Amino acid sequence: MTLDPGAGASQAPAQETSGKLHHSIGRFEPELGGALEDVTLAYETWGEMSGGADNVVLLTHALTGDSHAAGGPCREHRRGGWWDPMVGPGRPVDTEKFFVVCSNVLGGCSGSTGPASVDPETGEPYGMRFPVVTIRDMVRAQKRLLDDLGVARLALVIGGSIGGQQALEWAVEFPGFAEKAAPVAATGALGPQGIGMSEIGRRAIMADPDWRKGDYYGTGKSPEEGLAIARMAGMMTYQSAPGQWERFGRRPAGRPALYEGLGGRFEIESYLHYQGHDLVGRFDANSYLYLSRAMDLYDVANGYDSQEEALARVCADLLFVGITSDWLFPANEVRGTAEKAGRAGARARYAEIDTLSGHDAFLKDWPELEEAVTPFITRT
Repeated sequence: MTLDPGAGASQAPAQETSGKLHHSIGRFEPELGGALEDVTLAYETWGEMSGGADNVVLLTHALTGDSHAAGGPCREHRRGGWWDPMVGPGRPVDTEKFFVVCSNVLGGCSGSTGPASVDPETGEPYGMRFPVVTIRDMVRAQKRLLDDLGVARLALVIGGSIGGQQALEWAVEFPGFAEKAAPVAATGALGPQGIGMSEIGRRAIMADPDWRKGDYYGTGKSPEEGLAIARMAGMMTYQSAPGQWERFGRRPAGRPALYEGLGGRFEIESYLHYQGHDLVGRFDANSYLYLSRAMDLYDVANGYDSQEEALARVCADLLFVGITSDWLFPANEVRGTAEKAGRAGARARYAEIDTLSGHDAFLKDWPELEEAVTPFITRT
């Protein structure tokens, strides 16, 4: 089904989400092989599209995010939209000026086609028979959605972490389509420490006997313990050591235990236990495997002789945002990517958030994030 450009657009403030929509982009062939006969993307929109269909902002979500970028707490999203303080009337992504779109990525588990989706050839969920997807695949799928919505041009594409990888790939894969692109807490390729931590998480899932080589759908069980451990490992990469001293120190746990203890429990342990338990209730383990692998595999140079050759394609204005305490995508590497893009001929800027929050700062340090990105968004 091809939607009217205005379909799903909400005239209400961003706090009142327009609701999740679903759109088929048809057959899709991932770049590493395989084929998906009918891909659906779940998405949400805020604001109104202009007559020229060129006031569109695409928000690209992080690893376990979804299409619900804005909106207050509700039954389905008890914390509200993952970027709600940034999206709405008078906010940095102003819904009185922009038509804002956010889609759940290909391979996800929040309405978009992923491992839990039914393979039309077998009538069973794909599981690990789902093809490997890449950041480029996610971006190409998003482009087909935007084409069907009638979008002529993106005013901005912006996101953090794996969403930042998507923002950068948008600028490379479709030069000229986006006026501005802002990769936040992301570079052209994740480093070995980040890849190693991702692999620890994946192995935790695959070692869970309830994983069943990915075929746990319909069994009444899922690899909950493995996914919880993967989330715990991931959470450690999203924070900084100084930030953890400030937030947790060596204080004993102040909340009820979820797991049996061994000689007492520290607050950081209880925090990680609850984070793992929370993800299990809302995310599919196989999607975690696929999306974390897409993050690892991304190299902006894929298909080109070098990163410089890839970055030389960029026509959009670029803003790279680093976080001083981020060790997953260190600030010096983010700055280095911005400088490399500049040497390749791109109009690239760099801004930095000084915080102890680590990689997660783009999801919590709102005043600092707003200060970093607002001048770039509003500059004409």
